[in-house]
Amino acid sequence: MSPFGGWGMLTAFLVLLCCRGSRVKAFEGPEHLMVGSGEFQLINCTASCTDPKKLVLETHLNKTLLDSQAQWKLFKVANISKDEKLLCSFTCGDRQETKVFNITVFYPPKQVLLTLWPTSVVIGTLFTIECRVPAVAPLEGLTVTLLRGTEILYNQTIVGTAPSPQDALVSHNTTAHREDGHHNFSCKAQMDLRSRGGGLVHRVSDPQRLEVKEPEPKTQMVIIIAVVIVLLLVFVTFVFLCFVFSQKWHRGRTGYYAVQDHWRRLIGSHRAQTL
Repeated sequence: MSPFGGWGMLTAFLVLLCCRGSRVKAFEGPEHLMVGSGEFQLINCTASCTDPKKLVLETHLNKTLLDSQAQWKLFKVANISKDEKLLCSFTCGDRQETKVFNITVFYPPKQVLLTLWPTSVVIGTLFTIECRVPAVAPLEGLTVTLLRGTEILYNQTIVGTAPSPQDALVSHNTTAHREDGHHNFSCKAQMDLRSRGGGLVHRVSDPQRLEVKEPEPKTQMVIIIAVVIVLLLVFVTFVFLCFVFSQKWHRGRTGYYAVQDHWRRLIGSHRAQTL
């Protein structure tokens, strides 16, 4: 049944309530109607005079007379698959009159598909929320909302004028937080047809959960850091040992020449005394 089927039933109820046994002009409903593809619409043909002749609804579609009185007839028009013009004609005296009902077919959101990519992320990394609404029209009446729990993460009104059904695709990149793992993600598609004589139609996707992981140190990075530290220690140790040995060698050289000089002096002094 069309999302507006309830309104059609209400129209029929009002017609039966207000017009049965009455000679007052009945409720006719809007001249511009929105009907879901393949659905039905109730049409009330009402004459402007109290005793019309040849009150008929002209259409090639399948129609059923639900009820009638002298001044009006209530029809059910079924299997509406494209935009149509229905003509309600009647004769008042010698005057032929016609009322036109313009029917616009829309394709409501019957499916809303949510995708989280990837489904498992590390805190602080990016992930994508994608929502696809297949085969909807008109696009310019569609708003897609991405939700985390009841919080709105992203909202986009689709822009487009193509009358044929098309897929609506909305994508949003965001950073993973620890609390993301505690909420359901969902997507809501809402079609607003009030400016065209319709109403509001909405559908929500199945909820999905995101697996959020704590960041883990990378093994390769740990190995690299450890190797660098070891090399630094080896280098520092090598420099330190070189410094120690150089100091020791320098002291050894300085001490040897001092003793040799002392012995030379003693020998020279001894020779002088002998002479």
